[in-house]
Amino acid sequence: MADTPSRAGGSARGATDSRGPVTVRQAVAGAALVLAEAGVPTPDVDARLLAEHVLGRSLYLVPSAATFAEASGDRAQTLFAELVERRRRREPLQHITGLMAFRHLTLSAAPGAFVVRPETEVVAGEAVEAAAAVASKGRAPVVVDLCSGSGAIALAVATEVPGAVVHAVELSPAALRVARRNVDALAPAVHLVAGDAATALRELDGTVDVVVSNPPYIPPDAVPRETEVREHDPDLALYGGGIDGLDVPRAVVRTAARLLADGGVFVMEHAEVQAATVRQIAATAGLREVRTGRDLTGRDRYVVARR
Repeated sequence: MADTPSRAGGSARGATDSRGPVTVRQAVAGAALVLAEAGVPTPDVDARLLAEHVLGRSLYLVPSAATFAEASGDRAQTLFAELVERRRRREPLQHITGLMAFRHLTLSAAPGAFVVRPETEVVAGEAVEAAAAVASKGRAPVVVDLCSGSGAIALAVATEVPGAVVHAVELSPAALRVARRNVDALAPAVHLVAGDAATALRELDGTVDVVVSNPPYIPPDAVPRETEVREHDPDLALYGGGIDGLDVPRAVVRTAARLLADGGVFVMEHAEVQAATVRQIAATAGLREVRTGRDLTGRDRYVVARR
């Protein structure tokens, strides 16, 4: 990859080619080729987002003939090449930019906290709908997000259902630091709790309207195929314990059963192959109306039940 810096838009060697200065758009096109060769799943999108991160604005607001130096200063070209190289080595885009999108939110991202994925937006949507149904009856819904990580689901509920009383429980100190930044920036009223999902919030037993969770659920022998997940997401957020990966989800189900009020809704993400087992776990815990929900690709990815 000796040609990576020039193809990614230049480096300290200079941002020019035989036709003259490299424009921002040419640099982005070259970066997309580099990322594609490295196996990055969305090279064009990532190259554009890295450029926008350096520029501080949308690429579409930059004149088509502008160079990085013209658009954002002398060091911008070199910085862009450095960020492309980090992404080429499969560091998550969200760790490079420090940001991640979730539903309508832009969240802080950092090593130590799980990078949220699109399928979890559907899980959050179920929790939002359940909380909104309670709010429509004139009562502030009480919502608990277990294994909250960056706080993404809790913040989606808090910002989409005004007046909701939201508690977010997380065990990892590193993830809690990221969650704290997100809560402070987006919904300071969210109650962030440092604790174990298996034992947290006993003072709320029998009073909660919605319990939602994206717990770790990967079995120990199912190493993620994606480099970004395997090498950068924390093990505490990935592996659920036990031979089937469901020790933590079982604890989450038990906690939900004690927290929920009669009629309360439970929503939890799981792997596609775990759907039948998770339904059985929920039913054994005394939950009813147990069903499996599908993600945007039609895969069985979460359980919904009532107390």
